[in-house]
Order: sequence, then C-alpha cells, then structure tokens
Amino acid sequence: MSEAAPTPKGLPLPDADEDVIVVRDLVKTYDRIEAVRGISFSVRAKEVFGFLGPNGAGKTTTIKILATLLGPTSGHCEVAGMDVVTHQREVRDRIGLVFQDPTLDQQLTAEENLVFHGMLYGLSAAEVRRRAGPLMEIAGLAERRKSIVKTYSGGMMRRLEIVRGLLHAPEVLFLDEPTIGLDPQSRAQMWEVILSMGKEQGCSIFMTTHYMEEAEFTQRIAIIDHGGIQAIGSPAELKRQHGTDMIIVEADATPEDPGWAKALGATVRGASPRFEITLPDAETALPRVIEAFGGHVSRVEVRRPTLETVFLQITGREIREEGPADQMAQMHRMWRRGR
Repeated sequence: MSEAAPTPKGLPLPDADEDVIVVRDLVKTYDRIEAVRGISFSVRAKEVFGFLGPNGAGKTTTIKILATLLGPTSGHCEVAGMDVVTHQREVRDRIGLVFQDPTLDQQLTAEENLVFHGMLYGLSAAEVRRRAGPLMEIAGLAERRKSIVKTYSGGMMRRLEIVRGLLHAPEVLFLDEPTIGLDPQSRAQMWEVILSMGKEQGCSIFMTTHYMEEAEFTQRIAIIDHGGIQAIGSPAELKRQHGTDMIIVEADATPEDPGWAKALGATVRGASPRFEITLPDAETALPRVIEAFGGHVSRVEVRRPTLETVFLQITGREIREEGPADQMAQMHRMWRRGR
C-alpha cells in the first residue's frame, strides 16, 4: 500500500465576503437517473473549496455545469456574477479548467502550449511569456519551458496544465481530480504548487477529490454522495461535528467502576488486553480513563477523528476508489472550439 501524503494544516477562511460561485437547488438528470439532487452551496472569493466524494457522486457533473459544458435540468448557478446558462461566454472568460485526463499537445513545447492557449483569450505571445514566467517558476518548470511536453513526467504535465489554467488570470480555477494517478509525494508537491499559484493570482480554487488527505488542503469541503451534499464546512469543523475521539487502552484487567464510561459519555468496545474507547474529548478524559484502569495499563494511544472517519460516519460507508475520467478531454476540446 502506498504511503499517504503529508497532511497539511487547515487554511484560514478568506476575509472577502463576496461569493464568486452561487449554486441553488441544482438538479441534473439523465433519463431517470438523478446525477445531482438539488444541491446548494457557495464559494467565496479567494477561497480554496472542495468536493469530497466517490466516483458517481456528482462531482464532475457539477463542475461541467459550472464550466458551461453541460446544462442543468433545473436550479440556478452563477460564476463570477454570471448565469452559467444565459452568459456562457462571459463565464468561460472568467474561469480556468484542469481536467482529470491530460489535454496538452505533447508534440509541442510547454511554451508553445501556453502560447496557443493564450491566443484563445486574445493574448499575444509576448503577453503569454510575461504572465507565464512567474507561474512557471512556482511550478518548477522555468528551465523546461522549451522542452517537448512528451518528455515531461506525469507530475510535470499536471503542473503545466495548472499554469495554463491560470494564464488568463481567471477568477475561478476548477480542478477536477487534479492529482489522480500521481504518487503520494507528487500529490503533496502538486498541492504546494496549486496553493502558491492560487495565492499569486488571487483566484478561488474549486477542486474535487476522493483523496482524504487532499481534502485537508481546503478551507471548506463539501462531502457529496449519491448526488447530494451530505455536509459542508472546514475540515476541522466537520471532524469536530461528526467525528469522535478514540482512546486505545491495553490493560490486563477490566475497570471495576461501571459508571466511569457513562460519566465521560464514552462507549467501550473490546476486552482485555485491548479496549477501544470512543468519546467526545480524549484529551480531557485521558487522566480519568487511565485512573479507571488503575495500575493495569501497559499502553495508551489517542486517535483523533479524520476526514475518513467523518465520511464513514456521515455516509455509512468508506469512499470508493475513483475511476478514470469519462470523456473530459473531449469535452475540453469542445469547450475550446466553442469560444
């Protein structure tokens, strides 16, 4: 099993009050299948916001609608103050997109890919190079800007796609599973680049993921499953509201006082020599737990709730592994031709 990528500390919420994305009662159906079931949420200016959920949860469908690639069945969506149905061109001018599948021309150099993208937004080659310089530095690609893209590693290609997505200074950057297929170390490096470039540009970032550790990079996360938003908040809020602490005690005896667990609001599972005690606040309760077991404790471990345990608590199941993207590269080409 791959080693998990390092989990970052939570980011503070932005000071800006303005909402750059507003979604109200969004529904998308395919024949009788309801892919998105009346979801509502908003994303603040300069916020890092995410959808956490399994394949088929409605994550990519929502991004397609917000990026004007797909029409909603019902509901209202605004991006940068523009209705995504009636002002598609204006919305496209204000967003950047990075899809699951690669969409770079691998026969061109990195710089040529960026120049071609910039032309779609009315930028001259000189303006593209001026804007791309700082972003390529942050992405660690400055020295490889003249290299043919097919010589890049998978992680380098993803970083170049993010540079391309930010080249025209969008108000919102959509990242649909941006690190899928990368190893844990590359995922961690990728997020350093994403957050640095997002801060440099001052844009909002809306990402989707099924990696629990990636969700920790967001300021707010929406847990989405079966087309519906099950919970929304900062990672810390969700863990506090829906998670429980656990104290694992290894002891060769059972506490004699039957009332100690009830007094702490704890649930005890197991038997000697291993007990699993779930309770609201492990730090405060730890001395009382050790006291309850007397001198029979040989080992104590405190476990804090994770987004994985929160997801399990909210949805009743573990997250499924994500599959490959479905036709997203083709959709991107269609979007570019429609500009």
